[in-house]
Amino acid sequence: MSDPGRHGADTVRTGTVVEPVSSDRTIGQLVATATAEMSALVHDEIALAKAELRQDVKRGASGGAAISIAGVLALFSLPVFSFAAAYGIHNLGLGLAWSFLIVGGAYLVLAGVLALLARSKFKKVKKPEKSIASARQTAAVLQNAKPHPREGQDHGRTVARSST
Repeated sequence: MSDPGRHGADTVRTGTVVEPVSSDRTIGQLVATATAEMSALVHDEIALAKAELRQDVKRGASGGAAISIAGVLALFSLPVFSFAAAYGIHNLGLGLAWSFLIVGGAYLVLAGVLALLARSKFKKVKKPEKSIASARQTAAVLQNAKPHPREGQDHGRTVARSST
């Protein structure tokens, strides 16, 4: 009745041994087993997600450190290039004060253009309407949910649950 190759195929495919279901188990036992297996599956999924997030956080931290160092170096190079530009303009025959004013004015123009660009981008930012609607819908469903009554199902049996 049971396929002998099925047991091996399930072990290879999922990594777990799937025991054949005997016909003498009650519905309560089957539900308890299914609940325990579902709980173990959820715990395993959470552990996998934590492991993936830990790895991503490490990558993000090292990337963030690299971009921070690059930003500091770029910030330190800005005055050097500013002086070089001002003295370069001065070598063209313009006074030193006017050369520095031109470089400073160029920075102000660049800052104004970037501020206008940022303002236009900020105006396009919207609140996450789909996420809010989904959260409200989930909250409404959960408010109406009631626990299933357990009448006469206990029969003195307890289900051992794994704490790991």
